[in-house]
Amino acid sequence: MKRNDEERQLTKAEMEIMDVLWNAPREGLTTHQIIEQYPEPKPAYSTIATFLKILTNKSFIHPRKLEGGGKTFVFAPLITREAYTNRVMKEVKSTFFAGSFKSMLSFFAKQEEVSEEDLAEIMEMIKK
Repeated sequence: MKRNDEERQLTKAEMEIMDVLWNAPREGLTTHQIIEQYPEPKPAYSTIATFLKILTNKSFIHPRKLEGGGKTFVFAPLITREAYTNRVMKEVKSTFFAGSFKSMLSFFAKQEEVSEEDLAEIMEMIKK
């Protein structure tokens, strides 16, 4: 069964590439520029190229030929970090908390041992 766009998730390796692209200029980056953003040891060109193909097939990024660049492609995200985070958090809320925001918030407040100061700040944000 094929999953629709709303259900597609990023793997850890895909997320690392998306993070680089989300932090990049709007026009995108080439494969070499993406590799430059990685810490040592840098991944192989072929590894990044494979993940870029996967991300293209999953409709997370869009490749376009670099003007005057021969075979060089520039990759840019088709979804913002905020939109992807929203999608994932909705799925977490639905899957683990029966769609209850209150249950999800309570879980994280307990797990993260939120300070009273942070809770007060969160309450102010909610009121706005």
